[in-house]
Amino acid sequence: MSHVFPRHCHSQLPTAVGGEGVWLIDADGKRYLDGSGGAAVSCLGHGDAEVTQAIKDQLDKLAFAHTGFLTSEPAEALADLLIAHAPGDLDRVYFVSGGSEATEAAIKLARQFWVEKGQPQRSRLIARRQSYHGNTIGALSAGGNEWRRQQFGPLLLDVSHIAPCYDYRDRQDDETPEEYGLRAADALRDEILRVGPETVMAFMAEPVVGATAGALPPAPGYFRRIREICDEFDILLILDEVMCGMGRTGTLFACEQDHVDPDILCIAKGLGAGYQPIGAMLCSAGIYDTIAGGSGFFQHGHTYIGHPVATAAGLAVVSAILDRGLLAQVQAKGEALQQKLEARFGQHPHVGDIRGRGLFRGIELVEDRATKAPFDPARGVAGKLKKAAFANGLICYPMAGTIDGRRGDHILLAPPFIISDEETDILIDRLAGAIETVLG
Repeated sequence: MSHVFPRHCHSQLPTAVGGEGVWLIDADGKRYLDGSGGAAVSCLGHGDAEVTQAIKDQLDKLAFAHTGFLTSEPAEALADLLIAHAPGDLDRVYFVSGGSEATEAAIKLARQFWVEKGQPQRSRLIARRQSYHGNTIGALSAGGNEWRRQQFGPLLLDVSHIAPCYDYRDRQDDETPEEYGLRAADALRDEILRVGPETVMAFMAEPVVGATAGALPPAPGYFRRIREICDEFDILLILDEVMCGMGRTGTLFACEQDHVDPDILCIAKGLGAGYQPIGAMLCSAGIYDTIAGGSGFFQHGHTYIGHPVATAAGLAVVSAILDRGLLAQVQAKGEALQQKLEARFGQHPHVGDIRGRGLFRGIELVEDRATKAPFDPARGVAGKLKKAAFANGLICYPMAGTIDGRRGDHILLAPPFIISDEETDILIDRLAGAIETVLG
């Protein structure tokens, strides 16, 4: 009998014993194509020799040094590398151990920034419905997925949530994508005016929404307008790239493609590529200087922030993404994946939308293509698809609640950047088999 507390108490999971490239291997020798990189984590695939060697080398030098006393060489080097490629005037890196920690740190830094600026009345965060920012209390408060929030509601912070930028469902027939993008962005301005600009500290959003909406990209011009609104009311812009960043959409930072510069940016998942648990919060020089010129102390912290082995892994991963030309590869392979998905599923009676950027693609499933009507949630389509794909040797990321946290189903694909054309074909074949099994 296992003493591990699993994600689902009644599931019997196979034991992973190995990994090779885009494949994971269980104790019975069965091979699974990792079509979602776990949860958009394993960007370099499994068994990357350079990354594992960097971890071993760091362990031979130094395993741990608490950042309350010492910094470390790999932490300094990784911070330098990230800032050298970061957008705008992002200038400082605060390392953490995962995505929820990164977004939690961002929320707390935004609050402390305004306190130290002499504006303690600024305490309200605005985010979006159908977003996901993590599972700590603060991060869950920011997230807009009602299913994930429901039972913890009495514990959550009071966060405003505006509509997502959801072209497939919310753009009107007489609107261009650009017109819709501006209209969707102006919902932020309306909410700021409703609650009072003097009370708002920040707006938080994912450049490309991941788990809860299925690789949902913004409409053209949406984030440029968001930036204008934040500047108009002197509000911080926090971008959550935990899932969509670190090359996943074809640029190192996802926001580069929308030509928007955040004040605070969160990364994780692909930063460590699964080789070590690591995340980071990046902030502008102006935010850092406000803290440095005030109390001089960000009132936050965890034991393992800036861990030498984790940052050594992150340094190796980001270096590999940049030095091996993987960003261009993600762009090319992502376009090829989109074309193959459209060719295979574009006219499927239960596929409503195929979307995304780079190797970050989502398939929204519907009961009726013409009306975009979703399946009855009682059918449990997403859960059945996950099981069918897994039985067929494919790991993918189906989720329910795409539309409002209860209705709607999608499949998220986020394969390793090293996936070959042949492996992409295998992914699509196995996904087609799962869809056929569940939906006919």
